[in-house]
Amino acid sequence: MKKNIGVIVLSLVFILLSSCASKKKLDYLQDIESVALEASIKNAKSTIQPNDQLVILVTAKDMDVVKPFNQNFSSGQILQYSLPSGNAPAQSQTSTSGPTYMVDSQGNIEFPVIGKINTENKNTEELRDVLKKEISKYVLNPQVSVKNTNYKITVLGEVNRPGTYNIPEAQTTVLEVLGLAGDLTIYGNREDILVLRNIDGTMTKERINLTKADFINSPYFYLKQNDVIIVSPNETKQKTSRLDPNAGIYISVASIVVTILALIFKN
Repeated sequence: MKKNIGVIVLSLVFILLSSCASKKKLDYLQDIESVALEASIKNAKSTIQPNDQLVILVTAKDMDVVKPFNQNFSSGQILQYSLPSGNAPAQSQTSTSGPTYMVDSQGNIEFPVIGKINTENKNTEELRDVLKKEISKYVLNPQVSVKNTNYKITVLGEVNRPGTYNIPEAQTTVLEVLGLAGDLTIYGNREDILVLRNIDGTMTKERINLTKADFINSPYFYLKQNDVIIVSPNETKQKTSRLDPNAGIYISVASIVVTILALIFKN
């Protein structure tokens, strides 16, 4: 009796230890407390890239004054914007459409009146400030809105909602995009997340371990436009995929044959 109780206790201890090990493989950022969150501003900065499509809208108290800066886009087409109250500057400005500019291979756009503007190593906010400064030479208190309309991230593999996602804020992280994709499935390998990135025509890659907090300091934690995230399957999914899909049928047929043979030889 005592021997049986000892076996039961050991079995329970083994099950508890196994459960802890499984949880350890599933938890994200296990050592987050011991890792300083030192992601630099450079890593977080999503800069404008060649072939990006930028919607740039210029507004002011007198919309007729800024017409030359909104090429092929009349003031009547502006769907929503906030204008200054009295002599106070505008506090906010939101546009749902506007002139679109394609960034060329050298990182330049051709802007009305001002001419060529270089966007290299600039994000949308920095480009907005540059344009506002230049336009201020011609217009009093202009407001400039810059939106990147083709900031897209693709998520593939073991996630609940794989696909390509448009990011309206033009800045996001690996964790945020995995959240958009519905998180990893139970078959996703949290220790092997592959991020593919095109840098100046060269495809680069980085593997991320979600169970370790140090990847927050990686330049791949903050994603760039057109990045691709691939979630690898874990060992369970790999083993399952190697099984013959008809294995269950074969086992059932074999069981029936064995039963029949047993009955025959018994008689």
